[in-house]
Amino acid sequence: MTSDNLHPLIEIRHLTDKTYVLRLGRRGLAFRAGQHILLGKAGSIHNREYSIYSAESDDFFEVLIKEVDEGLVSKQLRNLKPGDQLQLEGPLGFFTIEPELIESAKFLFMATGTGIAPFHSFVRSYPGMDYTLLHGVRFAYEAYERHDYDPQRYILCTSGDSKGHFQGRVTDYLRQNQTGKELHCYLCGNFNMIKEAFDLLEQQGVPPGQVHAEVYF
Repeated sequence: MTSDNLHPLIEIRHLTDKTYVLRLGRRGLAFRAGQHILLGKAGSIHNREYSIYSAESDDFFEVLIKEVDEGLVSKQLRNLKPGDQLQLEGPLGFFTIEPELIESAKFLFMATGTGIAPFHSFVRSYPGMDYTLLHGVRFAYEAYERHDYDPQRYILCTSGDSKGHFQGRVTDYLRQNQTGKELHCYLCGNFNMIKEAFDLLEQQGVPPGQVHAEVYF
């Protein structure tokens, strides 16, 4: 356990003009894949929730962040340098997978944008799991670190160009492709996607108890 909530920035990895990954010291904190942390610049009163992007076995934390025009915290964090301190609270949350399901169940992961972060943690933490990952973005260059996923299990849905596997939103793909009722479904992204996906999965016979969601605003 830590005696304070300060964690050093190890590195910043830029993925696009607006999107980056922060790697920070973990300092022995335990977490389960799918959980999130509250993160902010040391000394600031402002923080924000970010899903943990790294694996349970890593000796660091990573978070995937997209800078937004009105986002104070995302701008502050992007300007930090290695060695700077961040304030961290958590890990928190229950968007996790029951241990007995990891090796035996089939999973459908649906993400929009940086909502892919908890699924990156799932896949890195549990490499033997049986999953299909639908990632919805506007443009194919926003397929953040897609090489980390099994290419046979990763489906990129692009609404702004035709460079993905499917042109349209993730919910368009779901509407056109029947899912299995046995799937355990995890949804992470914007509210409209999650609401629409819930309805589609229900129509396709997936029991409500097998659908889990984490909303990114």
